[in-house]
Amino acid sequence: MRFDLSDKKAIVSGSTAGIGYAIAKGLAKCGAHVLINGRDEHRVDEAIVQMRKEIPGARVDGLAADLSRLEGIEKMKSFWPEADILVNNLGIYEPRNFFEIDDDEWERFFQTNVMTAVRLTRHYAKGMVDRGWGRVTFNASVTGGFFPGEMVHYGATKAALLGLSRGVAESVAGTGVTVNAFIPGPTKTEKTKAHIMNMAEQVGKPLHQFEKEMFQQQLPSSLIQRFCTSEEVANLVVFLSSNEAGAITGAALHVDGGIIRSIL
Repeated sequence: MRFDLSDKKAIVSGSTAGIGYAIAKGLAKCGAHVLINGRDEHRVDEAIVQMRKEIPGARVDGLAADLSRLEGIEKMKSFWPEADILVNNLGIYEPRNFFEIDDDEWERFFQTNVMTAVRLTRHYAKGMVDRGWGRVTFNASVTGGFFPGEMVHYGATKAALLGLSRGVAESVAGTGVTVNAFIPGPTKTEKTKAHIMNMAEQVGKPLHQFEKEMFQQQLPSSLIQRFCTSEEVANLVVFLSSNEAGAITGAALHVDGGIIRSIL
């Protein structure tokens, strides 16, 4: 099944690399006019060049803006006043002991991971409601369901996004706008791959062996016993952004390799 998004404009926050770039690429493949976003202008330009190389004829724009700040949000709204699809992908994570996380760090995480999504959704979803069609998705995380000791601040922001997603979905009921969260598990982004390769080198093991042992020992509940790929996560988001997913809203959908033991 190929989804036709040729008449849609799509914004993907935090999309110069990793899951965000894969989502932007997937939407562009389906014909959407896509806006790539990141804080660094050079990385935004590189991502645009790469996408046009991978998808000849892709309709893609770029905007360098720090969306964790009000000035960045206003810059985005001025550059692209309207969108049909909004993917709230932007997020930061840094492992840190709970007792060492001060108020400023909590504020930084909530401004970046939560308030960015609040502000973008508040603006763009209103236009979607007025036009009678729209798709909003939020990148939550398996850590939104539990709070490991070194990721409490990250997990708390992702849990907040789950509540935000369901609340907005109910707020736009019956308008033609759907709102959902997608929940990636361990995903082999460029950043993750570099980190894992470094860890494997430190213990003197081949990468494939190190990954296999890591899942067996540390992530045994994973049913696929490997990392998800960014493209596998993106496939779900592209589907949720399509006409074909019009009956799915207010949901939190896992693409985590079955790592969360649940029947729901």
